Amino acid sequence: MAQFSPEEEYIYDESPEISVGESEGWGSKIFSVFPALRSRNYKLYFSGQLVSLIGTWLQVVAQGWLVLQLTNSAFLIGLVAAIGTLPTLLFALFGGVIVDKFPKRKILVLTQASAMILAFILGILAVIKSINIWEISVLAFLLGTVNAVDSPARQAFVVEMVGKEDLSSAISLNSGLFNSARVIGPSIAGFLIAIVGVGGAFIINGVSYIAVIIALFFMRVSSIVHDTHPNPFFAIKEGVVYSVKHPIIRTLLLFAGVTSIFSWSYTTMLPYMVEHTFHMGADGLAYLYMATGIGAVSATVLVSIFTKKINSLIFILGGNTLFAIGVILFSFTTQMIYALPVLFLAGFGLLAQFSMLNTTIQSLVEDKYRGRVMSIYTIMFLGMAPIGNLQIGFLSEHLGTGFAIRIGAVISFLFGVFIFFIRKRIQQAYKEYTGA
Repeated sequence: MAQFSPEEEYIYDESPEISVGESEGWGSKIFSVFPALRSRNYKLYFSGQLVSLIGTWLQVVAQGWLVLQLTNSAFLIGLVAAIGTLPTLLFALFGGVIVDKFPKRKILVLTQASAMILAFILGILAVIKSINIWEISVLAFLLGTVNAVDSPARQAFVVEMVGKEDLSSAISLNSGLFNSARVIGPSIAGFLIAIVGVGGAFIINGVSYIAVIIALFFMRVSSIVHDTHPNPFFAIKEGVVYSVKHPIIRTLLLFAGVTSIFSWSYTTMLPYMVEHTFHMGADGLAYLYMATGIGAVSATVLVSIFTKKINSLIFILGGNTLFAIGVILFSFTTQMIYALPVLFLAGFGLLAQFSMLNTTIQSLVEDKYRGRVMSIYTIMFLGMAPIGNLQIGFLSEHLGTGFAIRIGAVISFLFGVFIFFIRKRIQQAYKEYTGA
């Protein structure tokens, strides 16, 4: 009888779907491209999240449509969206403390169930036509509060599902999952709203949470919990001090914040450009989202394949450069046929750099600080979005939309140039912290 090494026995035990007959099949090829999918836990998570995230994007579209129906105010649409993201700035650091102190899977079950209940409440109120802008705002704020805990928990939970060996593959797949849902969700939202109404769309989103809750219940993970300081403010201070003193994490978190403010913000102006530059309707906006989403999904495949073969700085700086080129070219286009390929390039570059930013931070952070560091990453990644939207809106009004988009792309690119010039210090620090 064949003898297995401890490593081989582990792989065999954790991957019952692997068999000799599969070694030359499609399954083997898929696992070679996306090694995180070898994990039973991650396959469950991936399936559940795909359904849930499509529902989430469905709700985003339906919420904006409901506010428009009630108020016919573009300002209030933006205000409700901002209210929904405000809790990330207010509470994400406390969310990080919770993530470090309690089992992450249990936290995620609780946050997903809470989001499901809020979606059902919103849907029922909309169906019975007993809802106003204040109730929508309160529910949006409550959902944002749930997300302030859920987001760092999901980020920190990845390493428990797949381990550090396949961490980059899982993170790139998560990013691809998010962008795939961003393409599918808004694409079907219009049809579903026409068929079942906005209330029905919210209820469908509520049902979609069941998929990820079931997936979480069926996972087998060893929770990593640390006894953080009982005073949450002191625990937050520990996490912030750790992040600031760590030379690489500090730099990458700052890069994430700059990119969030000056790179992601171009998407805010897409509806305006569709109408005033390309002279199209909602179908034109769908094409632009689809182009960026396909670019992002393509980057997912590339990052997952080459992440262990290519230096992470190449992905970060190369992705930053591709994004800047794509967005600058987009800001000059006046025809849809030219806009689509350059937005594909922008989506590809943006995903490549953010996926590797996340992977590098997670590979370096100590487990006892993981939740708190990822809460800071969440603030940089999501919490800075309102600032980015504000600056690009102001510049667009005074300098023109194309020029405002170019300014943001140039600032992001220049920060990448700065990273390039200090790359040797970053690489040296990486070797010191990892022993590589």
